[in-house]
Amino acid sequence: MRGVLCQAFASLSDLTIADMPSPAMGDGDVLIDVHAAGVNFPDGLIVQGKYQTKPPLPFAPGSELAGVVVSVGTKVNGFQPGDRVAAFSGTGAFAEQAAVPATQVYALPDEVDMVDAAGLLITYGTSYYALKDRARLASGETLLVLGAAGGVGLAAVELGAMMGARVVAAASTDAKLALARDRGASETIRYSDEDLRERVKALTDGAGVDVVYDPVGGESSLAAVKSLAWGGRHLVVGFATGDIPKIPANLLLLKSAASLGVLWGMSLRADPAHHAGNISDLLGRLAAGRINPVIDRVFPMEDAVAALEHVMERRAQGKVILAIRDTHKKDHS
Repeated sequence: MRGVLCQAFASLSDLTIADMPSPAMGDGDVLIDVHAAGVNFPDGLIVQGKYQTKPPLPFAPGSELAGVVVSVGTKVNGFQPGDRVAAFSGTGAFAEQAAVPATQVYALPDEVDMVDAAGLLITYGTSYYALKDRARLASGETLLVLGAAGGVGLAAVELGAMMGARVVAAASTDAKLALARDRGASETIRYSDEDLRERVKALTDGAGVDVVYDPVGGESSLAAVKSLAWGGRHLVVGFATGDIPKIPANLLLLKSAASLGVLWGMSLRADPAHHAGNISDLLGRLAAGRINPVIDRVFPMEDAVAALEHVMERRAQGKVILAIRDTHKKDHS
């Protein structure tokens, strides 16, 4: 099979398209013909050896996918060849086939397009877990979303509005803020030239926000924590700026606030049954048209480096997808 090959932790430009062996299957695995794969910020970090975990070399990057089941392990129930599925692979999605533990594979409703499905698990899965399970966001609360036009940020905006929150979206350009408004944001902050803390004060009459969804890190994190209301929750989702903030504990103490880590992939592995329920809920909403992932661009597999750079340089507005086969929306036969 062909795939994107990482032979050393190095620059994205060192990735190549190469022939590689089909993945080995375990008794609990599902072998999938990959049609489309989501491109995520951590994928680029993993390739460069900058992520929390480092897979054995060589490997194909890519952590989420949609495709068709080829075969199943002897201990797998509930899937059979020909099933349309989405899966969280961790690595290996940027190749023509991937072997994934059955606990991380999810049946796709017939109405769900594979391009949309390939971009759902990590962005919407992370944001739903963060808002529903970690922050316990309640209807009527105010949610501040940093990096609101990125993949996870837009999902948080859309899901937060769906859950009845007043959503304040923060991003760097008017175009990105317009996209966030289209997904349900009530208010916006352009933090390229607006003071985040002062703008939050003005928007909340000094009360602050109940929940901060933070995939950005850096100086924005500190300003956002200072903008929390009494009993507020700061969701640590990622560090797109590359700067891990040092949050003074007294800021949390003074507001009886909490800073909560959100590492969706690890939490999925720790409690697969719970997350299967979350994913089933999200896929049902997608099939019914109640959520609508924004697909920024679809790149062919041969342009994997360009796709990763597009994400890592924060140029994406919504989700970036890698087409492993000739996959396009509404035609995945």
